[in-house]
Parts: sequence; C-alpha cells; structure tokens
Amino acid sequence: MGEIRNFRSGNQNEPPSHGAMPRRLAAIIVGDIASYSRLMQADEEGTHVRVKRIERDLVEPSIVEHHGNLVKTTGDGFIAIFDSPVEAVRCSIVIQQNLIGRNASLPKASRIEYRIGVNLGDVIIEPDDVYGDGVNIATRIEGIAEPGQVYISGAIYEQIKHKVVCGYEALGDRKVKNITDPVRIYRVLPDADAVGGTRGRRENTLIFLLGLTLLVSAAGVLWYLLAQPPGKGSEQAATPTVSPVASPAQQPPAREAAVPTPQPSPSLASPAPPAPTPSQSPTPASEPDMIAIRGGSFTMGSNDDPTERPVHQVAIKPFSIGKYPVTVQQWNECAAARACGFTAIGKDDAPVTNVSWADAQQYAGWLAQATKKPYRLPSEAEWEYAARGGTQTKYWWGDKLQPGVAGCKDCGDAAAEQPAKVGSFKPNPFGLYDMGGGVDQWVADCWHRTYQGAPNDGSAWGGGDCSSHVLRSGSWKNDSRYVRPSNRDGYDTNVRYPTHGFRVALSP
Repeated sequence: MGEIRNFRSGNQNEPPSHGAMPRRLAAIIVGDIASYSRLMQADEEGTHVRVKRIERDLVEPSIVEHHGNLVKTTGDGFIAIFDSPVEAVRCSIVIQQNLIGRNASLPKASRIEYRIGVNLGDVIIEPDDVYGDGVNIATRIEGIAEPGQVYISGAIYEQIKHKVVCGYEALGDRKVKNITDPVRIYRVLPDADAVGGTRGRRENTLIFLLGLTLLVSAAGVLWYLLAQPPGKGSEQAATPTVSPVASPAQQPPAREAAVPTPQPSPSLASPAPPAPTPSQSPTPASEPDMIAIRGGSFTMGSNDDPTERPVHQVAIKPFSIGKYPVTVQQWNECAAARACGFTAIGKDDAPVTNVSWADAQQYAGWLAQATKKPYRLPSEAEWEYAARGGTQTKYWWGDKLQPGVAGCKDCGDAAAEQPAKVGSFKPNPFGLYDMGGGVDQWVADCWHRTYQGAPNDGSAWGGGDCSSHVLRSGSWKNDSRYVRPSNRDGYDTNVRYPTHGFRVALSP
C-alpha cells in the first residue's frame, strides 16, 4: 500500500543555514477524533487498538496514496502536509467516506469519527513537526468541524473549487482563537448533488406553492365560467384572467453554491449512476470469460510469512474462475442496472478498482440473478490453487522474479498511476491472467491471522473476523512479495480502496 514516512527536511543533525527555520507554502490536514475521552473511558484498550488500526490501515496509506507526508500522530489525531491542496482535500474525503463504511455496523456511541480541517498557509518546518499560523488555522477549523465532516479554509476553496468532485457549503467568516483576521470556512459535500441543503428544499417548496396557487386560480376561473347561464359567457368582455406564471422549468435559475465541473479521480469514491430516462432499457449482463478448473489436491500456504502458516494440504473440487479480473465495462453494466452502488471510472478493459468486499458480493449476486448461474466470489483456497497453476514454486513461473510477467512496483516496468488493462501479461499454466499483481482481489473468506483450523476441502472459511475479508494477488502499487500465490492480506469488509478489485467464480 506504500511506505509511510514522517515529514523530514534536510539533515536532522545540521541546523538550518543562516539561523533561519525553513518555511514553505503547504496544504495542511489536521484530524482529531470526536469524543475520544469518552471512548477511552468506556474501553481504553479496545479504543487504542481500533485507533491504531485506523491509522495504519486507512489514514497513513491514504496520505501516501495522495502524495502527502505524515508529520505526526497525536494519540487522538494526526497532522499531514501536502504540496497540492487538491490532493489534501481528496485524501480527507477518502478518509471520511471510508470511516462511514467502518462504522456502519457499530452503535453510534462506539463509532470512531474524525473531525478534519484543511488549510493552505505558510509553515515553519522542523525535523519532526511543523509550526505557524498555517497549522494553527487548520487546527481551529478542525475544532469547528462536525464529526465525520471536512471543513476547509477559503484559501483552500479558491484552489480546488473547479478541480474536486464535490460541492461546498459556505459557512461564512469565523473568528478563531489567536488568529487576527476572520477565516472564511466551507463545509465539503462529497456528493455534489447535496449542494443547497435546506435552501434547495425551500426553493422546491416555493415552486410547489406557486404551482398550487396557479392550479387553485385556474380552478376558480373554470368554476366561474361553468356557473354562468348559457350564452352569457359571450357577454363577459371583462372575464377575469390569470396572470401567467412561469412553470418551474421556466423560472429563472436560483442562485446556488458553486458546484465544480466533475474531474474524475480514482482516489475518490465514484458517484452514483445517473437515473435512466424512460427510453433506456436495462443493460444486459455480459458474462465474464471463465476457465474451468478440474480440481485436485495441493499444498496451501508457505513459511515466508506467519499469516501463511501452517502449510497444509487442501482438496479442491472442480469449479470455474474468471479468466481476468472483473473489468470497468462489466462492473458498469451492473451499475446501469441499478444493482451496483457506483459507476466506475476508467477504460472499459481496465480492471475495476476502488471496490469493497461488499461491492464485490453485490456484483456477484447481480450476475448470478441476471444469468441464472451460481456466480460467486472464489474461496481463498480456490484462488491460491488457481493462481499456482499446478506449480509449488515461489511464483507460478519459478522461484525468481522475472520482468514483464506481472504488474507490480518492482516487476520490471516503471511505476504506473493505474493498473494495466486486463490480460497485459502472460497467463499462468491454467490460462489465467493477472493472478499476481494488477489489482488486489477479494475472495469469499473472512480474515484469519493464520491457517490454524482452516478447512481442508477448499470451501470459504467463515467465522473469525468477518469485519474484514481476505485479499489476494497484490496490486500494481505493491512490491513483488505480494505477487506470490501464497501471499494473503485482510481489509475491512465495507471499505473501498483504490487498489482493490476482484474476479468471480462459478460452481459446476
């Protein structure tokens, strides 16, 4: 997922030249956990473990993914610094949206929610910290923010208003502690359609009342005309008329908060698919290419990592598995059918990314229903058996890394911002592509730290920590250690991440 680094400037053993502290203009994120003291009082050890896990699995990787630097963690929060205001806000949105998924199954009193403030300002840099009004303002903005929200300064807003897929609610100028001038503050609305809030509802109410007035007036005129004796209507030169009122479609557009033109970003959760017009018909499901696997017995796991132990024998029944990971085009067929939760961004033949385990299950369920075939996610054992392709070496092609065989950070190609299209590398002996590198791939199993007690019949392993599920394959962002067929990892069930994808399996 990337290597986390604290912010450093220059040689830590040498003072800055000319006695001056180095300064720079930077975007600063300050995050703080709401009601941290209450959470610690209720469950000190459990809260500490959960906070550290969120920092390790969500906050720190998101900062790296958006080209930022973690300055420090503060027990109940963090400070990060970015060259780009756009990336700082994108990172903040990803953290808050992913926390929604983590908190979905928890009672409100147990949820860990961050308040996040973002500011653009001049800062003083030290080896392990940053100082200055730029940081102070970000801290004050964070203190104003509501739990689960991202608040930004006017300086940030001016830099990102046409560049980030979100809306903004102006909260006006606020006087903040120890800062001379008031600070203009905006609340970030990740769903651009939410801009306007209660104001939009007031405008809709006004339009409704105008329409109702017009309807009542027209009804009155009709009653008057029908009530006149025959022939009298022709004598009514002064018949009351109703002044024309523009229909809602004709009304001048109401002033709204600025909504930027969407600029797709793979780091942000994708927007919901647009509502189809009546002329549209549901998109049919195109079935993925499948490879039939005869089944057999193999040695699962390795001694390379504690999570891959103990090595054990597993019997696999015949099944079929996707020749490639699910693509953007295939996913978007599900989105067009209103069965998957967002429209994916990218080329049609690229693997779909930024999906949670729950998203992958949603797609498999839709595909099964649309085709009347038992599509599902593969079990962890099925995935490893298929990935090995009948081999027992470190990689399916041998014990040493070879260039041009898999898509990973040190697999021979230059680092890429996106995964290669499916099928860009050689298939394994079973004819399967991208079974190592490309995208991390969800499987059906709940996460277990080791194989102790794992089933030996190839079935998916339930129980354990089902708030997390197993990922296989590694991604284009990972190094070659993750490409090994035995490599395994776990991630939160309901959280989307930019390197996560999947492929489907099919029972006979």
